[in-house]
Amino acid sequence: MIAGVKRERDVDEDEEEEVRVKVGRSHGVEDRRSRHCPYLDTINRSVLDFDFEKLCSISLSHINVYACLICGKYFQGRGQKSHAYIHSVQFAHHVFLNLHTLKFYCLPDNYEIIDSSLEDITYVLKPTFTKQHISGLDKHGKLYRAYDGTTYLPGIVGLNNIKANDYANVVLQALSNVPPLRNYFLEEENYRRIRRPPGDIMFLLVQRFGELMRKLWNPRNFKAHVSPHEMLQAVVLCSKKTFQITKQGDAVDFLSWFLNALHGALGGTKKKSSILTKVFQGSMRIFSKKLPHPDLPPEEKEALLLKDEYQEEMSESTFLYLTLDLPTAPLYKDEKEQLIIPQVPLFNILAKFNGNNEKEYKTYKENFLKRFQLTKLPPYLIFCIKRFTKNNFFVEKNPTIVNFPITAQGSGTSFKTCR
Repeated sequence: MIAGVKRERDVDEDEEEEVRVKVGRSHGVEDRRSRHCPYLDTINRSVLDFDFEKLCSISLSHINVYACLICGKYFQGRGQKSHAYIHSVQFAHHVFLNLHTLKFYCLPDNYEIIDSSLEDITYVLKPTFTKQHISGLDKHGKLYRAYDGTTYLPGIVGLNNIKANDYANVVLQALSNVPPLRNYFLEEENYRRIRRPPGDIMFLLVQRFGELMRKLWNPRNFKAHVSPHEMLQAVVLCSKKTFQITKQGDAVDFLSWFLNALHGALGGTKKKSSILTKVFQGSMRIFSKKLPHPDLPPEEKEALLLKDEYQEEMSESTFLYLTLDLPTAPLYKDEKEQLIIPQVPLFNILAKFNGNNEKEYKTYKENFLKRFQLTKLPPYLIFCIKRFTKNNFFVEKNPTIVNFPITAQGSGTSFKTCR
């Protein structure tokens, strides 16, 4: 309760100071100091990192947080008893940025700093994209130089592996390079007005994914890599810890959950579309036939196959990605005592969906024979190739190499992969 009162006091003191600044500015008192702050040359851009959660490093509160532009740490408040104020007096760090309002202040003097040379800092904190900028992203691959001197190509930026989140990073990077999806999230106006029920936390996923997308495509970054810390914290919260930063997860499971969660958070339903279904959703026919138990005598099998429940049934289904199966990897080494790594063309494993190939699927009680026929392809098709199989002892990886064309002949279709 005491901490809550202190937070409210910090906010109230800041609001009082804000009023004083505005009143002073209206009387021409603060303008001279605001536009001629003597401490701007103490700003250290090399330590600024806005990828992490906006929490005060002392109180751990997310309310009214300021970044010290000299050491990069976050502090709460701006009043005389606030953590930011005390830090400014104790360490002679004078320039602070309000992470919510994007306004700069000099402490402990407590006046707003107005200077165009600070725009690069606010742009790194909150990048924005115009329609003209977005339309030209794919027209040229121009390299940019980060503040730390490294060159990078916007969109082709490394995501930090905080602990064990590489399974999520690969999905986030792949999705960030799908042009319609990227363009949608680069413009915050596209989803800002979507209404969600009170107390719904899932929209946080949309906000954080948009922020991450804009950071990945920012041409004015201070460094050539991005930390997905806030994005992954939203994933942990919204998935109820099914997917975590500190524990390795399955990339396909994460992809499936993430696409469906984003679709729902954007107001999509089975009947109502969203940008996710417009870009990735296709449809197929599923032909399914129940099989008799293999241990039954042949006469009983023949009798069962005549019953209605053992006749082939057809159903329509939609999909956001296709799961492809690899041929079984060889168990033995070749004549040179080396393991054979087989190769298979992409179109061979796509035969699973030609409507003719049948595959047996086993459940705890029953077996089914199924075949799949694609009826509608989406603008962008996601393939998930199953490489890992689990048994009672360990997880085994199939090393088979899948060969695929860069461009499908005569179609203009391009293929992208994320390894």
